[in-house]
Amino acid sequence: MTRSIDTEIPASLPSEPRLVAIPRLAAGGRWRVEAMRSVSEPLLLWFTKGQGRITIAGSTRGYTANNAIFIPAGVMHGFEVGPQVFGTAVFFGRGGGIPLPATPHLLRIREVHAQQELNVLIDTVLREINSGQPAHERAAKLHLGLLGVWLERQVAKAAPEQTKPDAAKRLVSRYTALLEREFRSGSGVGDMAAALGVTATHLTRCCRIACGRSAIDLLQDRRIFEARRLLAETKMPVGAIGESLGFTSAAYFTRAFQHLTGKSPSAFRRAG
Repeated sequence: MTRSIDTEIPASLPSEPRLVAIPRLAAGGRWRVEAMRSVSEPLLLWFTKGQGRITIAGSTRGYTANNAIFIPAGVMHGFEVGPQVFGTAVFFGRGGGIPLPATPHLLRIREVHAQQELNVLIDTVLREINSGQPAHERAAKLHLGLLGVWLERQVAKAAPEQTKPDAAKRLVSRYTALLEREFRSGSGVGDMAAALGVTATHLTRCCRIACGRSAIDLLQDRRIFEARRLLAETKMPVGAIGESLGFTSAAYFTRAFQHLTGKSPSAFRRAG
């Protein structure tokens, strides 16, 4: 079975920082990056080549080379990784104590000096992580701290250019945060809309404005990503997976899974 790069460490345990080439995140299938999901530690995506779209907290934007995208722990996201996309994903680890932004940021790094500074910091962190020198782990975390300073300065520099999200995007951000907490519960879009104080119709309209997808599409994408992850990485029975994700019957789970992936859960597991 192919293990996920960003979910192999139980979320309840501390994790060490690690750097992964962005194309490697899609090892085992592009669904690992394109489907809606979250990771349990802060993440910085540094794109050095290529372009695509990224959805963070229900809002879709384009990205291109020299874009740095910060995603806090637990924030739902997914992004395209075409064959010409290159860069590095920096997982800061859990329990590292590095001050980092509390909200997502997409930063267009136009200054060559700032681009070079980030490249040097990433290279230094990677060298220390792979080093056998004494105290290399502490050195890597100290350089990650400097990366956090770099990020804080770039966020401050970009602040005058950034516009505040409109009402639709604020609602969708609240929806995706609730969805991330509740996607296993069996709650539907109507239940979540009611919890947010709006109608399901209004919520779906706002989702289409923010990311071009409906509220149910986001919910099913998140649930089916988790189903694929469990099928690929565990021996959990298919029926138990569906039940753990709030599907009311095995048949409903199979239909939903096949509709989104083109395969039944059992066929997907065999293909992996």
